[in-house]
Amino acid sequence: MNGDRMFELAQGLAVAKSRQDVASALAFLDRDMVLEGPAFGTRAKGLAENEAALARFFKSFPDYNVVLSGHANDAETLVCWGEVRMTMTGDRFGVTPNGKRAELPVFIRFTFRNDLIASEYFFFDLSALCAQSGVSTDQVRRKLFGEVL
Repeated sequence: MNGDRMFELAQGLAVAKSRQDVASALAFLDRDMVLEGPAFGTRAKGLAENEAALARFFKSFPDYNVVLSGHANDAETLVCWGEVRMTMTGDRFGVTPNGKRAELPVFIRFTFRNDLIASEYFFFDLSALCAQSGVSTDQVRRKLFGEVL
């Protein structure tokens, strides 16, 4: 797949997710899609798990918006970078956020299959999100990953 097509798919997914439109987002994904979010320690495989993961994510970050400002690719992989804006809400992370919208750099690695996105590795700094949301990174990490020695 050429780089222009890769970026077209990634940008379409970014737009759908920025509208919190799960159904439209799923249309860009291969049936065996793997979504990894290392900041939260999450991994979803297949359309059903991805649908549930996106719904849970948008419940926690209802105003999620991502802007892709650059990208590079080889024959199989696309890497994008940009900025994500989102407000942490609810109690999913075991803390009470301040309600302020966080603005964070984001890096996303995509692979492709069947003219669709086969994997997404979504990376941002959890500590920066926590600091901007007025919550303890240590508390959030304990909730997500358990006691870290």
